[in-house]
Amino acid sequence: MVHRPLRHNNLHYKPGPEDGKTEMTMEEFTKFLFTFDANNDGVISREELREALKNSGNWFAKWKANRRVKYADTNGDGVIDKDEIPKLAEFAERELNIRIVSY
Repeated sequence: MVHRPLRHNNLHYKPGPEDGKTEMTMEEFTKFLFTFDANNDGVISREELREALKNSGNWFAKWKANRRVKYADTNGDGVIDKDEIPKLAEFAERELNIRIVSY
């Protein structure tokens, strides 16, 4: 499987050399994710996450977005806030070919 680079709003992340996973720090992942915060309310809704998933080339983006919000939404408010980003990063590492790194 060939992995394409993640791109959105002038942010561009290249696949890593070993396995093609896109490498980014947690800060970069958060910044990338919040470029999809269409209404600038500081949280990521299911619809906004669906757009992020579609942008990364995922099939079944709506279904995955619903599952991931349910998984990462630890306070049960139906959206992903900054405190819940690490839970969403777990999903990204498992299913979106992203590797969270620290430099």
